[in-house]
Amino acid sequence: MLNGKVVVITGGAGLLGRVFSAAVADAGGVAVVADVNLTAAERVAQEINNARPGGAAPAQLDISDPESVNSLIELLHGRHGRIDAVVNNAYPRNKNWGRKLEDVAYGDFCENMDMHLGGYFLVMQRFSLYFKSQGFGNIVNLASIYGTMVPRFEIYAGTRMTVAVEYAAIKSAIIQLTRYFAQYFKHDGVRFNCISPGGILDNQPESFLKHYNGHCGTKGMLDSKDISGTLIYLLSDASRYVTGQNIIIDDGFAL
Repeated sequence: MLNGKVVVITGGAGLLGRVFSAAVADAGGVAVVADVNLTAAERVAQEINNARPGGAAPAQLDISDPESVNSLIELLHGRHGRIDAVVNNAYPRNKNWGRKLEDVAYGDFCENMDMHLGGYFLVMQRFSLYFKSQGFGNIVNLASIYGTMVPRFEIYAGTRMTVAVEYAAIKSAIIQLTRYFAQYFKHDGVRFNCISPGGILDNQPESFLKHYNGHCGTKGMLDSKDISGTLIYLLSDASRYVTGQNIIIDDGFAL
């Protein structure tokens, strides 16, 4: 479905990013595993290339640094002559991320908004302008069900987990940014969509999983691979006229 398409995956060496990168290569595309940690990106790209030679290439990218984003666009344009799509998937946050509301310092809130939401905006802005100049392009943003619904605080009872207030603010804003950009570039051949996943399995406490899964259908918490099919659809020509949409993948958690 992605034969020869050059697809940048930000945060490409992370929990979701490495699975997305492999899925792009499996679909016939060239996955640019873009991560602030170049060593990790090189490792993920090598793993993909071992199974699918030429399916991936590593790149260093700091989504909160304009020069880093511009340099990657220049590098890929020089190498391929085009860029087909970006998966805006990175998950930057500072060391105090995830505190409960009463413990969040104003400076930490602002810093996390700047790194995460600001970084998503920067990637969207710089790649959109490049895509407009080449006449086509496709951006898929990663948001969350907690950008669409009120938090279910009760499912975190008895654990140290919570829904970070920054997370809710950032992910809801990403959904609206997606619509804003889709409308702004509607006549330029550039489209924007959003995926809002439910929770992803990552060694959470059993008590939390029990409470969370009680709100779901047959699966409960998702594996990273559960998101990949929708991502490949949005990156492919099968969704050629889909833009400005937010697709929720959560096994019914938000219902």
